[in-house]
Amino acid sequence: MNRHGHFDAFARALHWGMALLILAMLFVGVGMVASLSLRPVLIDLHRPLGIALLVLAVIRLLHRWRHPSPPLPASLPRMQALAARASHVALYAAMLAMPLLGWAMLSAGGYPVRMTSSFALPPILPHDPVLYSLLRQAHGWVGYALFALILLHMAAALHHAWVRRDGVFEAMARGRARTTAAADPEPDPETPPEA
Repeated sequence: MNRHGHFDAFARALHWGMALLILAMLFVGVGMVASLSLRPVLIDLHRPLGIALLVLAVIRLLHRWRHPSPPLPASLPRMQALAARASHVALYAAMLAMPLLGWAMLSAGGYPVRMTSSFALPPILPHDPVLYSLLRQAHGWVGYALFALILLHMAAALHHAWVRRDGVFEAMARGRARTTAAADPEPDPETPPEA
């Protein structure tokens, strides 16, 4: 549960694990374009990583629904708070759209989405070369948008950590300090307040 202004350990593990996977995917994507010799190996890596990110994004959304994020600091200007919420919505949308577009693109192109050498996901669209071309362009454009959103997200995180120092970065970077937790215990709802 996200309590005391910090994300819980599961939320933090999902966040940083997905961050590493997305960075790996970006490098794999660049490698697929830059190297013809490595392209087959990188494509075999790209597909299961993309589906893994789709599954993790759904798990993260469900976890966030059950355990809402800590509130933003009251001192944060209204426009920055609105921008933070909008950027998170855009990030989640891009994280879901990228693998779904890739899966749909390969389906339309008649290519199997292989997870392993003996297992492939079923197609989600019929074979259609025109649709394949459109989805390939969309996959690329959403990829650029996701990269831009990640850069914006990182810049905002560093702004909170180094300029504002308002605890927003620390809420995702680490859990609540034990010494602080011990000094400020959770109030017992069955204990009446002192007079």
